[in-house]
Amino acid sequence: MKPSFWRRWQTNFVAGLILVLPAVVTLALLKWLFGTTTKLTNILIVPVPNEWKFVNGVSGEIWWYWSLAALGIAGLLVTLIGVLGRYYVGKKIIAAFDALMLRVPLLNKIYGTIKQVNEAFGSDRRSSFQHVVLVEFPRQGLYSLGFVTSEQNQEVQARTKEKVMSVFVPTTPNPTTGFLVLVAENQVTRLDMSVADGIRWVISLGAVAPQYFQKPEGLAPEAAPVLTAPAGSGKDAPHLPPADRSP
Repeated sequence: MKPSFWRRWQTNFVAGLILVLPAVVTLALLKWLFGTTTKLTNILIVPVPNEWKFVNGVSGEIWWYWSLAALGIAGLLVTLIGVLGRYYVGKKIIAAFDALMLRVPLLNKIYGTIKQVNEAFGSDRRSSFQHVVLVEFPRQGLYSLGFVTSEQNQEVQARTKEKVMSVFVPTTPNPTTGFLVLVAENQVTRLDMSVADGIRWVISLGAVAPQYFQKPEGLAPEAAPVLTAPAGSGKDAPHLPPADRSP
């Protein structure tokens, strides 16, 4: 039986929505991000006369090109601060600013937390995420994705019978919060995926999983390309001679 016009329209609409929705959401997020950012950076164009800056020449909405210029100025200032932070004088100024912010009640909690999260995700120190692992958490039989943050726990190691590792288990879709668990090394399963892929997997609620091609072990070099080739590439795989089964 041929489907009705309404049924066909529903099917085509859903298919089109699935194709269009990612682009629409991306553009909407970019617009929101631009608007939110420019509200903060527009203060940099205060010296510009109102008749040049505002659409009505008095107040209210600002011409988009002035907001874009303010955003560019903000980017330049951030770059200059980054350059300054590489030198001794710049490091001292930044340290003094950090000390000042951390002395302000209430503000010090927010600033300190954001700074710690930023250092955890953007630092190259050994305290940053090192490996992606699987651990049985929150109970045995359930596996959670985690990141090894440290393998050196002197006091903990001295008080436990097994070698333990510090593993951060993030929450989804916000990986900046989570749980710190100390897991025995023999109960940690290391994964081949990169830290960036692991974070992306957490943010996507597990929907965007990185590709994985199993690495065969103990095989002849000519057999490895066949078993690791993606599905559907059998016609391009090299032909292998049958294995010698003679004793």
